[in-house]
Amino acid sequence: MTTRPRPALKSLPATPTGPCLAGPAPATSGSGAPKNVGRKAVPSSLRPDPQVGDGRRPIAWLTITAPRGTTPTATSVCDCGRNLFAAGHRRVLALIDDHTHHRNLCLLRTTEERTAS
Repeated sequence: MTTRPRPALKSLPATPTGPCLAGPAPATSGSGAPKNVGRKAVPSSLRPDPQVGDGRRPIAWLTITAPRGTTPTATSVCDCGRNLFAAGHRRVLALIDDHTHHRNLCLLRTTEERTAS
């Protein structure tokens, strides 16, 4: 039986012992100063925000929290200064009705709707 010869293993190239050849190239203008490549102008990738609003913004918020097994809570907040809180089923339902009623009567909301139309 004859054994096959093993193929040559890959090896790393020899470490250079001479000077480094990666220096800056001389300028072709004859001034001898190295060219500074790092200061080229690059176009900006920032673009204007494509979402243009229609002038509307939120004025009144109703936040209801009702985790399973605990007492529900609600908060009604409006830019006119209204800030009400309720805890318990009946009080939360009453605050929801009151918030709906306030939305229809609030001067900030009715004034903005009239000027937007």
